[in-house]
Amino acid sequence: QVQLVESGGGLAQPAGSLRLSCAATGFTFSNHVMGWFRQAPGKEREFVGSISWSGGTTYYADSVKGRFTISRENAKNMMYLQMTRLKPEDTALYYCAKTRNRGGSVVKPFWSEYDVWGQGTQVTVSS
Repeated sequence: QVQLVESGGGLAQPAGSLRLSCAATGFTFSNHVMGWFRQAPGKEREFVGSISWSGGTTYYADSVKGRFTISRENAKNMMYLQMTRLKPEDTALYYCAKTRNRGGSVVKPFWSEYDVWGQGTQVTVSS
């Protein structure tokens, strides 16, 4: 069964940091570009960033570039989202996602390019 499970969300202060994890099972993790998305209440799901199958290349939304870092450990079927310099506007439910097709470009900003999603982990940035 293909499954993604996020963890690591919580409450952080502005300018603080959090690290999210995504555990993948049921597919060949190292074959796929993986992505992070987020959705705030009343807003559409928003692309955060994506990482190549090897982990050597990443691509970020302008809103998080320079503050967030995506990494992966293929041997452990894990992906991570290190978030620093958090802002209140980063408050959202964060999802990890698997791309529909194997390989390809790391530039995968559209939700339709992903076919499996985790249940999400809540990140709240507030003082």
